[in-house]
Amino acid sequence: MDDPTPILDAAFWITAASIIGLLVLSAFFSGSETALTAASRGKLRAQADKGSPGAARALRITEDNERLIGSVLLGNNLVNILAASLATALFTRAFGESGVALATLVMTILVLIFAEVLPKTYAITNAETAAARVSRIIAGVILVFAPIVTAVRALVRQLLKVFGVETDPDTHILSVHEEIAGALALGHQEGVVEKEQRDRLLGALDLDTRDVEEIMLHRSEIQMINADDPPEKILSECLASPHTRLPVYKSEPENIVGVVHAKDLLRAVDKLVRGPDGDVNDLGKFDVMGVAMKPYFVPDTTSLDEQMRQFLKLRTHFGLVIDEYGALRGLITLEDILEEIVGEITDEFDVHDEQLIERTTDGHFLIDGSATIRDVNRLADWSLPDEEANTLAGLVIHEAQMIPEIGQVFSFHGFRFEVMAKDQNRLTKLKVRPL
Repeated sequence: MDDPTPILDAAFWITAASIIGLLVLSAFFSGSETALTAASRGKLRAQADKGSPGAARALRITEDNERLIGSVLLGNNLVNILAASLATALFTRAFGESGVALATLVMTILVLIFAEVLPKTYAITNAETAAARVSRIIAGVILVFAPIVTAVRALVRQLLKVFGVETDPDTHILSVHEEIAGALALGHQEGVVEKEQRDRLLGALDLDTRDVEEIMLHRSEIQMINADDPPEKILSECLASPHTRLPVYKSEPENIVGVVHAKDLLRAVDKLVRGPDGDVNDLGKFDVMGVAMKPYFVPDTTSLDEQMRQFLKLRTHFGLVIDEYGALRGLITLEDILEEIVGEITDEFDVHDEQLIERTTDGHFLIDGSATIRDVNRLADWSLPDEEANTLAGLVIHEAQMIPEIGQVFSFHGFRFEVMAKDQNRLTKLKVRPL
C-alpha cells in the first residue's frame, strides 16, 4: 500500500501563507474604509493646505463616498471570500468533513479580531493620519474596480427605484451648519466646549437663518422725538435719553422723517450759542430737522447676516424696521446683531433693567414675558423652540391658542408655565419650571 500524501507539504504552507496575506489585505480594506469615512474633511483640508499630498488625495477620494465605499467593499469581500475558501480547503484536507465547521470557526475569529476590530479601532483613533497614508493605494483600487463599481451602482439604483427610493450621491445628509452645530452641542455636553464659546459660535452661525424681526426693539418701546415740539423740550429729551440716536417724527409716530445723532445736536446747539454770531437767546431758533439724518428703513424679513453687511456697507448703525405695508415695526442696530454673537453689551449709559431671569427658592424661574426665547435658552441653557414665536409670552400664547389669564398653568415642550402677571393682553411675568 502506498504511503498517504503528507499534510504539511509545500502546498499546505503556501495555502496558509496565502490566507495570512489575504487577512492582511482584509485588515487594510477595513481600516481604510473606516479611516476615510471617519476622517474630518475640515482637518484633511487644513493638512492639505499645509502641503500634505496624502490629505489632498484623501479629500479627492472622499468627494464620491458611494464610489469609495463600493470599491473598498468589493476588495474586502473578494479577499474575505477567497481566504474563507482556502481555509475550508486546507482544514478539509487536514481534518476531513469536520474541517468545514472548524474552518468557519477559526476564520470567523481571525477575521473578527485581526481584519475588523483591530484595524478599525486604529483607524478611528487616527482617522486623518490613516486616511492620508492609505489614500494612494485606495485611489489605485478605485481606478481598477471603477467599471465593476459603476455597473453595481447602476444596478443598485434600479433596484431601489423599484421600491420607490430615489438616490442622489451629491446630496449631503447633514449640512455643514448642522454638522458644526451638532459638534458644538456634543462638545459642550462632554465638557470640551465652554457654554460661552458654544453660544458665540452658534450665534455667528445662525445670523443667516434669523430675521431682524426676531431681535428688533418693538415700536412700543422706541424713544422718539417730535419735530413739532419746542427746541427746549427736544434738547431735554435727547439729553435724558441713554441712546445716541433717536428717530424724529412729525404729526404721528408712524411718520418717521429723520434720525438725530447726539453729536450733531450738540454741534448745532454749540454753533447757535457759542458761534461767531451766537447768542443764548437764539436757542429758540434751533430746528431739529436741520441736523436730522435721512432715516434708513429695513424690511422685517431681512436676515441678520445680510443686515450686518448692509450696516457695514452704508457705514450706519441704525435702521427702522418696517413690514410689507410700510408700517413701522421696530428698530434694529448693529449692536443688537453683535449681541447675538457675544452676548449683552452694556456701557455706563445703559439703563439696567431688572434681571431677566430670577430663580426662586422652590426651583422655579420668574421670567419677563417679553424676553426672547433665544435669550432665555442662552441664560438658562434650555432648548425651547423659537420657530413659532420670538418671545416667551408669544410661545405660551401660541401653544395655548388663547390669551391666558393670571394663574393659568400650561405644560408643553418639557416645561411648566404659569402666568403670574398681565397688562391688558400682554403677559408680563411668567413662572417656568422644567418638568
